[in-house]
Amino acid sequence: MIEKDVVVRNRAGIHARPAALIVQTAARYSSQIEFSTDNETINAKSIMGIITLGAGYNSRISIKAEGEDEEEAVESIAQLFENGFEE
Repeated sequence: MIEKDVVVRNRAGIHARPAALIVQTAARYSSQIEFSTDNETINAKSIMGIITLGAGYNSRISIKAEGEDEEEAVESIAQLFENGFEE
């Protein structure tokens, strides 16, 4: 299992468009991928789970992955956060 903390850098937080980008990216990997906050843990391949996470600007999220491509999966998703979801 690999884990990496990221911060939501775009002002609008994680809304529908960033959630869709996360799910599309996560779906490319066979690993189980989860997002965790202080309050809950969700499946990163579930758009509804990501939206209901309610992660706003400057929220801290822990990305956890387990599987054969876990490192690549976490790095790809972390890159989305670092780029502000291209917004």
